[in-house]
Amino acid sequence: QVQLVESGGGLVQAGGSLRLSCAASGRMFNNYAMGWFRQAPGKEREFVAGISWSGTTYYADSVKGRFTISKDNAKNTVSLQIHSLKPEDTAVYYCAVGLSRRYDSSSTYYDRRSYDYWGQGTQVTVSS
Repeated sequence: QVQLVESGGGLVQAGGSLRLSCAASGRMFNNYAMGWFRQAPGKEREFVAGISWSGTTYYADSVKGRFTISKDNAKNTVSLQIHSLKPEDTAVYYCAVGLSRRYDSSSTYYDRRSYDYWGQGTQVTVSS
């Protein structure tokens, strides 16, 4: 079992910045993938960013240039730095870890079915 705990969400004005963090604990293996998804009210959960064990990063087109994913393998943490926040970024942000597949293609990271464990989510609200 793996537990994921997100932190760092909150209320911010448009144009502001936030840094979300996710701490993973439990039985982790090498070559796992980590990702961030978000879910706005009435919408499906969507991919935001992912990062491979080796540090290769993947981003949704809607966040490229504004979001940066990073991780610390030794600490089993992943972070999401968000700049230039927009009201449409308002959502619950979820951290996820994937252990059960070959995480060597971008399509794998975009698909939420590729991830085996999820955090409880952290709310990000952007006011206009």
